[in-house]
Amino acid sequence: MTARPIRGMAAAALAGSLAVTAAACSTPGGATGSGPKDSAVVGIAYEPETLSPLLGYGKDGNSKIFDGLLALDADMKLKPALATALPQVSADGLTYTYQLRKGVTFSDGKPFTAEDVVFTYKTILDAKTNNASKTELDALKDVRATADDRVVFTLKYPYAPFAQRTVLAIAPEHVAAKQDVNTGAFTTKPIGTGPYVLTDWSRGEKLTFKANPRYWGGAPKVKKFTMAVIKDDDVRATRLRSGDLDGAILPPNLAAGFKGQDGKKTYTAKTYDYRNVTLPTHNQVTGDTAVRQALDVAVDRQAMVDKILEGAGKPAYGPVPTDSEWFARGTERTHDLAKARKILDDAGWKTGPDGIRAKDGVRAEFPLWYLSGDKLRQDHALAYASDAKKAGIKINTQGGTWEVIEPRMKQDAVLAGGGSPGDPDFDQYLLLKSSLGGDGFNNMAWYDNKTVDKALDDARKTNDKATRKNAYDTVQRELAKNPGYTFLTHIDHLYVVNDRWNGLSTQVEPHDHGLAAGPWWNVEDWTPKK
Repeated sequence: MTARPIRGMAAAALAGSLAVTAAACSTPGGATGSGPKDSAVVGIAYEPETLSPLLGYGKDGNSKIFDGLLALDADMKLKPALATALPQVSADGLTYTYQLRKGVTFSDGKPFTAEDVVFTYKTILDAKTNNASKTELDALKDVRATADDRVVFTLKYPYAPFAQRTVLAIAPEHVAAKQDVNTGAFTTKPIGTGPYVLTDWSRGEKLTFKANPRYWGGAPKVKKFTMAVIKDDDVRATRLRSGDLDGAILPPNLAAGFKGQDGKKTYTAKTYDYRNVTLPTHNQVTGDTAVRQALDVAVDRQAMVDKILEGAGKPAYGPVPTDSEWFARGTERTHDLAKARKILDDAGWKTGPDGIRAKDGVRAEFPLWYLSGDKLRQDHALAYASDAKKAGIKINTQGGTWEVIEPRMKQDAVLAGGGSPGDPDFDQYLLLKSSLGGDGFNNMAWYDNKTVDKALDDARKTNDKATRKNAYDTVQRELAKNPGYTFLTHIDHLYVVNDRWNGLSTQVEPHDHGLAAGPWWNVEDWTPKK
């Protein structure tokens, strides 16, 4: 399976490959930031490759077009959506029963039933379905409808965060089952039960939605909602300033330019979003444990937070933020250039006449790719290369699209990103499990650590929190010993929005941001200010 999960979308949200052209700078759909009170236009950096839940869209909830059985509220607590209540869970943790909401219809008017839930989950798990995140449902043994309004899930083993998995968007069987799951029209022309209906998707330019008059939660007050896909940070800021956009996600330096501006409000979202550098196991330099360890302490994370993020974030030592209850205390690594040099000296990496090290005829040099147009990734890559050079390692930074980068990931390093505020299993399994090396954008570094593999499996096969905490502590400590990735920073997301609606807020956000996250995570609840 080689399709990208949502985190790899960007060639064209949750920044794309198209160059910024005059067409991309046109007003999306004719709407502007000063347009009708019941419409909104926001600028995002990424767009999805598919809008089908069967291929991964909406797997973490909040998809606008679809609903899950459950949803996440402003405090990231589970709440009922297509289900009427949180699930009833058996004493052994193996059976989850959901009672479904009655009277719900899809946007085409057809009724939603338990069979749609069964169809969605079974199709995702089908070997023919090109969904790169299907291992997230590894615990699921069976799903069946016991009535039109009742669904029962049976698990292979107790999986503590299973209820969080059921925010996954539900697809209509009567539409999607009649098409090729991977290539059918449903992938770009979806039908769901959510608050909005897609009316247009111009790839690389915009996604336009209208309020769903049949929405079970009540028709939204924002009747038209457009997401302008704008890869370049500077262009996004310019269009916001000109009134072409009502809101946009911006890097810290550009968001600062709107501070104190009348009619604009800045929202800061705390996140699990990290930036890291993949250190491919199959590269003679980055696969060397000593090189990995040296880079891990040569990098000045705090300087990146201060200078690149302008304080809007914190140092990252792994996928788990330091303020999370799941963070393994004592795994922080301080910037220590002398220690980095000693690690390399002791491992036989000798400094050459040009200051770059070599060992057994192999020069300590490798390429590092970052996504073109993403200034934060570029700045992180340049700072990382500068720190590495002080230790005698030469890193050649280069920008490119995902189409250029993806075929090179087995050998070349990438300035990547990830992070999920849900259960630790959600991000760490896909990031680190050795069997997922080369599986699209999962385990991009081809990290291979048997102790980590076992800990990841142990953690997802028990409901005991203490046991799970010990397992994830093991994962983080192993990453400190043999870091297949250099984790750099956890990033706060900054959004600037026209101050003309009530009801805006932010959640704790994942790496993917734009379509589902941002102050528009609850746009269906916005109301125009008088």
